[in-house]
Amino acid sequence: MGKSKSRILRKGINNQITRMTRESAVVETAKLLNLNNISDARNLITMFGLTAEEVLESGASYEAVVSLKNIFKDS
Repeated sequence: MGKSKSRILRKGINNQITRMTRESAVVETAKLLNLNNISDARNLITMFGLTAEEVLESGASYEAVVSLKNIFKDS
């Protein structure tokens, strides 16, 4: 595969991934936890190194956060 074709493929892959800030990740994690979508929430928590306090302040239920206490980054 030539350099141009591989560059075009990489550009397409990178364009598919949305850019997410830490603040939007915290809000999205709280929404996912409240909807019981634990696997996607866990991915965001580990990717951004979120703390339990951040997620609780953004509106996640206490029970959901406590159930995942072992994966949160220590504050």
